[in-house]
Amino acid sequence: MQLMGQRETRGYENCILAFAVMGAGALLMGFFFDFYFDMNDDTMMRDIMSGIYSGTPDGHNMQTLYPLGALIALCYRIYGAFPWYGAFLFLCQFGCFFLVGVRLCTLADTFFDQKQAVSAGASTGDGGIYRRFAGKLLCLMTMTAFQWGIWLTHTVNVQYTITSGMLVGAAVFLFLTMQEGEVSGKGYKTLPVKVFLLGSLPSLLLFLLAFHLRSEMALLTLPFLGLAGLLGWWTDRPVSEGNNLRKYGGLLFLLLAGMGLSIGADSLAYGGEWRTFRQFFDDRTTIYDFYPEVISKQSSDAELEALGVSYGAQILFDNYNFGLDERIDAQMLSDVAAYAKEHVDGTRDWSADFKEKLLHYRYRSFHSGDAPYNFLVIFGYGTNLIAAVILSRRDIRNLAAAGAQLFLILAVRSALWLFVLMRGRDPERITHPLYLVEFSLLMGMFWWQLRHSRASTEARRLLCGAAAVLLLLSSWGLWKGLPAVRADQTKRQKQNGDWEAIDAYCRAHPDTFYLEDVYSTVAFSGKLLERRENTLANYDIAGGWMCKSPLYREKLAAFDIEEAGEALAQGKADFIMSDEEEGLRGLLWLAVFYAENGMDVLIEEYDRIGEDYGVYQVIPVSAEGQYLREIKGEQ
Repeated sequence: MQLMGQRETRGYENCILAFAVMGAGALLMGFFFDFYFDMNDDTMMRDIMSGIYSGTPDGHNMQTLYPLGALIALCYRIYGAFPWYGAFLFLCQFGCFFLVGVRLCTLADTFFDQKQAVSAGASTGDGGIYRRFAGKLLCLMTMTAFQWGIWLTHTVNVQYTITSGMLVGAAVFLFLTMQEGEVSGKGYKTLPVKVFLLGSLPSLLLFLLAFHLRSEMALLTLPFLGLAGLLGWWTDRPVSEGNNLRKYGGLLFLLLAGMGLSIGADSLAYGGEWRTFRQFFDDRTTIYDFYPEVISKQSSDAELEALGVSYGAQILFDNYNFGLDERIDAQMLSDVAAYAKEHVDGTRDWSADFKEKLLHYRYRSFHSGDAPYNFLVIFGYGTNLIAAVILSRRDIRNLAAAGAQLFLILAVRSALWLFVLMRGRDPERITHPLYLVEFSLLMGMFWWQLRHSRASTEARRLLCGAAAVLLLLSSWGLWKGLPAVRADQTKRQKQNGDWEAIDAYCRAHPDTFYLEDVYSTVAFSGKLLERRENTLANYDIAGGWMCKSPLYREKLAAFDIEEAGEALAQGKADFIMSDEEEGLRGLLWLAVFYAENGMDVLIEEYDRIGEDYGVYQVIPVSAEGQYLREIKGEQ
């Protein structure tokens, strides 16, 4: 009873200590930096769920699973002035660090008690209390250094895909470091099924939340969570004992059931018109993300025209403003996506490509292009290998088991990386979470080795040494990354100032609907925790991933518009474009679209927004389209 009371007291102490450190870190970070959505994808999701996009908060944001989107939209319906989506991502990010911080403090308690052989109810003495508190501070200081030195850019520039990866990373670490059982009569440490499942519940819920937030990232990192379960099962001897089968089988059942129910609810919500649009969305993603060369203006016009893609439509594909052309529908995208797969994949030398990607994978693993994330993972493997050699005390079986586990992790991560590289889609929002989840797995394995070692002195030295190296690596990361973060913040402040000017201009002219050139506005991203007026906005981009969705149609209908391109010619809508993009591409591409539809138009700038954006009106001058050939030649 006394030992249980000590654990409860320390649990409160650990929560308070971790919360104080995380709270102070958040306040300090907020003092030096602004928190932004990293990309315009997140701002679009916010606008949909808050009601800015269609006038009513809606959970159909096409990125999260519907149950999560609907829950956030419900919060906006209840109290729309609060930045619910930004606050949700903020809490997910700092919540991950908080949970890991609490677990690190708990591990410091356990590590101290185990290594000092303190019996249940025995007094540790003042020196023991101070050493235990110092150990907790060391762990929290190391974690805080990691947050600032390694993860700073993703903490202040928040992106939902990366946040999903953070949730999985926290789930992996918490699972590998959860409470252990008592020694059984067979000499093994084991937990009762109920206690095990309750202890695994935080990891399970974190993964399911990550799955709702960004299912693709959760599925990509799921093998690491599976490895954590496999390592836990292997060390929870005997492996084939019925109690273990019930524990890990039950956990797997809960995981699959949670994912299945989530997918089922999402599928029901995206029925009817949404099902058709989802196919449109998937084909659009396939074309733009994996086969962009097919729709570039350098592609063969004849091959695309055979699929029904005219010269004007190809230009709209290329500059993303395909929302202006109603001919670009689900059937056309399906045909183009099928053509792209056949045209590109059918002529691809897979053997040569694999060799190239294998060399690229090896290069990225050891060179500074992905630093400090790849160095962090190398540190994780090295730390585990050194710990295995030192702590095994010439026990070849333990050393071989540790080596086999590290080799298995290396094999799985290599397969995942080659999968990502072979697809040709490896932005930082995918690769950095991969690094993080792998590092979380390695650190969980490292702590497991420390807790099960009989060499207490060596284990303490390893812990302090690993913390020192991680602090140095984080310091180097902060020195390297801080100037980049500051420059990025300055750039975002300027870009968002332009966006606020556009928003204010459009709202000051509520009788006109405005279509924005996609590339002119793609760099905008709002502040994470800013309060906005969540009323229907009288503007939209002329393309993008919500274009031609049911919500998009609902938005246009609110302004008595059926087709975007037609609305421009009828004077119901005007066009906004940056001077930079107008200088690069001109506006003849817009005239091509109308000429193909039998209409000769003039495109005239009639107003300005700030120094960098023009407002254009489309003026029909004939219905002949006689200049199409000349315009096409000039293009």
